[in-house]
Amino acid sequence: METKEKLEKIKQGIAEIITEKELEEVLSKSNPRVYVGYEPSGKIHLGHALSVNKLVQMQSLGFNVVVLLADLHAYLNGKGSLEQIKKIAEYNKQCFIALGLDQEQTEFVLGSEIQLKGDYFLDVQRLALQTTLLRAKRSMDLVGRREENPKVARVIYPLMQVIDMVALRVDVALGGMDQRKIHMLARDNLPKLGYSSPVCMHLPIIHGLDGDEKMSSSKENFIAIDDAPEVIRKKMKKAYCPIGSKERNPVLEIYKYFIFNEYKEVEIKRPEKFGGNITFKSYEELENAYLREEIHPQDLKTSASEYLIDMLSDVREYMKQKEG
Repeated sequence: METKEKLEKIKQGIAEIITEKELEEVLSKSNPRVYVGYEPSGKIHLGHALSVNKLVQMQSLGFNVVVLLADLHAYLNGKGSLEQIKKIAEYNKQCFIALGLDQEQTEFVLGSEIQLKGDYFLDVQRLALQTTLLRAKRSMDLVGRREENPKVARVIYPLMQVIDMVALRVDVALGGMDQRKIHMLARDNLPKLGYSSPVCMHLPIIHGLDGDEKMSSSKENFIAIDDAPEVIRKKMKKAYCPIGSKERNPVLEIYKYFIFNEYKEVEIKRPEKFGGNITFKSYEELENAYLREEIHPQDLKTSASEYLIDMLSDVREYMKQKEG
């Protein structure tokens, strides 16, 4: 496959690439490296699946995929003991494999395996000398920025994320738009430490089922990839889905980023008295019909549930086998 064709495939579903020209240069390398860091802190949900799906695609296009299971980051974030976190990390790893990452070809790295060795923390300190406290605070996660008196660990967290990119020797850093400030911290400061800056690719954020900023394990506002069918139906039935609006609408986002990526046509099932079943060949068609209030939110949610149940059936089966 030609470089231009690979580039166009990678761009699908991406909100931002910094920079596209640099990514094209990376694509000319043999076996370039792309990574995502995940904090092992609970269930793997659709918010995670968005980035895993992109990793699966990039793996098929010749990228070496590195998945950082960031146990020390989770520890700094107060997510439990290191022993507890490592158990969750192993569960998360199996979820990523269930979603399609090649178990043999994917490099799964536990954060503590690289972050407690060599010059890692010397580089963290060198980066700290280049970073103002204000910039570090702006790079903290949303929870940390909202805290009146955050712990110092909240500031160390983003600095470690930057040095992770060096330790893992990555060409591309992939993450949600909420990772943008950290990625820009890396691009601005790594050259000052004598390292090259990675290409940064940002995915859109999937809103939580309650319409909150994003799906979160701590808020129980998510669809887990191994949720049972009845659980998916129950969660989707309660999902925030404002009539005739796409603002903070997680149900429409699920159609856009997941269902229409899997199915060429999508059927919304409705009672005959309300017009009967209706089929859409693109997300744009469905969105426009919903904005015109031609589809009731409950019909939208009910159909989404059944598509998700079907899409995640192999994942559920794989995870059941692992548990067994």
